[in-house]
Amino acid sequence: MSIRNLDLMFAPKSVALIGASAKEGSVGNVLMNNLLAAGLSGPVWGVNPRGGEIAGCKAFEDVASLPEAPDLAVIATPPQTVPGLIDELGRRGTKAAVVITAGFGELGEEGRALQAKMLEAAKPHLLRIAGPNCIGIAAPGNGLNASFVHVKPEKGNVAFVSQSGAIVTAVLDWASSRGIGFSHIASLGGMADVDFGDMLDYLAADPKTKSILLYIESVTDARKFMSAGRQAARLKPVIVIKAGRHEAGARAAASHTGALAGSDAVYQAAFRRAGMLRELGIEDLFDAVETLSTRSERRPILGDRLGILTNGGGVGVLATDFLVDEGGRLAEISEETVSKLDAVLPRTWSRANPVDIIGDAGAERYSHGMEALLKDKNVDAVLVMNCPTAVVNNLSAAHAVIDAAEASNKPVFTNWLGDKGARAAREAFQAHRIPTYETPTGAVRAFMLHVRHDRNQRLLLEIPPAGPALPARDLDKARSIVEAALREDREWLSEAEAKSLLAAYGIPVVDTRIVSTASEAAKVAEEIGFPVALKILSPDITHKSDVGGVALGLESAEAVSEAASRMVARITHLRPAADLDGFTVQQMVSKPDAFELILGIVDDATFGPVILFGQGGTAVEVVRDKAMALPPLNRALAQDLISRTRVARLLEGYRGRPPADLTGIETALMALGDIAADNPEVSELDINPLWADDKGVVALDARVRIKPAKSKGTARFAIRPYPVSLEGELTDRDGRVYPLRPIKPEDAPLIDELLDHTDPEDVRLRFLSPLRKLPRQLAARLTQIDYDREMAFVVFTDESCREAAGVGRLSEDPNRERAEFAILVRSDLHGHGLGYALMQELIAYGRRRGIGEIFGHVLRENRAMLDMCDDLGFTRHALEGDPTLIETRLKLS
Repeated sequence: MSIRNLDLMFAPKSVALIGASAKEGSVGNVLMNNLLAAGLSGPVWGVNPRGGEIAGCKAFEDVASLPEAPDLAVIATPPQTVPGLIDELGRRGTKAAVVITAGFGELGEEGRALQAKMLEAAKPHLLRIAGPNCIGIAAPGNGLNASFVHVKPEKGNVAFVSQSGAIVTAVLDWASSRGIGFSHIASLGGMADVDFGDMLDYLAADPKTKSILLYIESVTDARKFMSAGRQAARLKPVIVIKAGRHEAGARAAASHTGALAGSDAVYQAAFRRAGMLRELGIEDLFDAVETLSTRSERRPILGDRLGILTNGGGVGVLATDFLVDEGGRLAEISEETVSKLDAVLPRTWSRANPVDIIGDAGAERYSHGMEALLKDKNVDAVLVMNCPTAVVNNLSAAHAVIDAAEASNKPVFTNWLGDKGARAAREAFQAHRIPTYETPTGAVRAFMLHVRHDRNQRLLLEIPPAGPALPARDLDKARSIVEAALREDREWLSEAEAKSLLAAYGIPVVDTRIVSTASEAAKVAEEIGFPVALKILSPDITHKSDVGGVALGLESAEAVSEAASRMVARITHLRPAADLDGFTVQQMVSKPDAFELILGIVDDATFGPVILFGQGGTAVEVVRDKAMALPPLNRALAQDLISRTRVARLLEGYRGRPPADLTGIETALMALGDIAADNPEVSELDINPLWADDKGVVALDARVRIKPAKSKGTARFAIRPYPVSLEGELTDRDGRVYPLRPIKPEDAPLIDELLDHTDPEDVRLRFLSPLRKLPRQLAARLTQIDYDREMAFVVFTDESCREAAGVGRLSEDPNRERAEFAILVRSDLHGHGLGYALMQELIAYGRRRGIGEIFGHVLRENRAMLDMCDDLGFTRHALEGDPTLIETRLKLS
């Protein structure tokens, strides 16, 4: 349901507490006191069967007695009463509720049935529910505290959303002692309705929220979470703390990919793809709150080069070590900066970064050091550290740092070590919104949080290089292989079938043939040509080399026959229950400089298909050099996946060993996404090893596990892949046919060329301002779309699909109630009805999606667009606040 009625939940004009209590210390009493103390501008009503007075306010005996329907109901009554209360509130007109009560989904079958009744009661009224089993919600800026937390949340610009109520209370207690405030606090508890995806959508559009912090234990709707997370992370920092990084027991998995792809690694891949930043523990969570609450848009971090100013060399070295460990860089200060500092610092200063201004440094030295580092073009940000000494006043040094920081546009982080002696300095920093931390690692981590956010934003805006096109896939061949295995009720494809499946998607494989007997193996080996490899064929043996089921480099028919006989004898002894179906004989490939890699697919229960890449070979699970990514992949994302492994540096070549064909590896990774999209029955896939050298790549071995698909097509993907089914054509009124397809991330240059062929005035009418070339950020935004929430169709001049004739776009709101259209057609193609046909395509697509209304903002002078909209049945409406624009609207459903 997404953000529908969340505005009434977090900015209500009236609130009713069902289960209010006069009993001191009870949940109902604390809730009532917190609601009244928060300063809501409208009424707060208590509901208790006994009536009377609670916290100085009249209590109503039941929901029916309330003077009007509350915008928000807070429910703290026994669980069996909740479905009936939700129904009664919904009938009165209430649109939002916070269910504090526990005893639902967390209690097994009976609780899940009660939760289903609660949701069923809410559904006809579009009543949104936060909880159950939660500590409540708060929006301090709106005068709302519908929670039973023990401290009053202060106003701020950080939104904190948590599944755990205990984490909420801990963070609020910590924040209150530091004067840190929040725009929103949401304890989601059981997430029966409102979940992380809903909150991300709501907070992304909230002007009071500058950054978002999530404490996550699990995700329910992965596609909604990814769509909302990607949208939010484009607009503001989103920090995630994910609990449960280590599984209690090893996952039972037959494939190497399955064994390597732990649940937490998949979550990490999802966070990265969405552009979110992950922190690991409770200490990181506190530091993240401090960092986000003091984040200044006036002082953005523009690089990863940190200057360190300290009065203690040892702590400077510790900070440097941690900086390098975290992937940051110690700035190399310029000769000019060294000369400036030589003139004002003792001769014994470090004359390098970290700038050690010696233990007796007072305010003046800190001031000189700050001024020099902040003006150095090689320094992106400054960390100032202080170790307590008896000879100088560290508070005066802190004020010198504050003065210098406020005079500069570069970010400053502070770390005053110690406890009692450092408190006054820390309070001074907090009062001036300068981030301060109790440890060097905390300060460096805060700096790197900003750096990682900047890197994430660049990755989100990365326009994929064109690269060679993917080989045409043989979908019929692929489906015939998979469907044959399903008909025969087999869980695994044979090695030959697995390689045929890869070959159908253009992944090079070695020639592999299946035989039944040792003599057949010898004969086939002669046909293939020596040397050959021989492998046992058995549905019961996954890792063949573990039982002696692999023989390599066989040079003659006799050697093949003998190896086959020995293999059968050995395996019959070691695995007497295993069914032996024969052997595979494959060509031995000689690639002395090849790297052994592993590529794979695993189907995650939450996020669907996940792609794995890493160092391959028989020791793959020991080496554990791997990275994961959610499909679909483009070339830029494939490059990023490869770069996150240790083997990536080796693939670039070293000590005379030529670099591997990285383009070939990228293409194979992208093809895996297509395999997963076309074949939902593929639950696990291993290519181990994939050999890669400077001549190309080749798959030597492959394992593919098949299961009946639980959902059709790409419904299980956390990110909707490119919708091939929407490719088609348009016909203008002269009968000319134009190919049409959804936009791709690689299309940014195509759109630039379209602008080159379009009159500047037509471009101005489309973008509402002059524009000759798309800024990189806008180009990425317009081409890297979320197909689950937005669609852009590119129309081409001819079948070569090299030149765009126009683009039509439809952008949905999270509720799918409205979608905004935009159209641009090349100026030399005006007057043929192409824009009209493109708009009809958008309208038809919107209807298929179930969108309620489409609209567009059109300049009053754009008569052609307004007339076309009139012809299509749109209505015109004045746009409040902007007399130059008309809003055109068309009801679809």
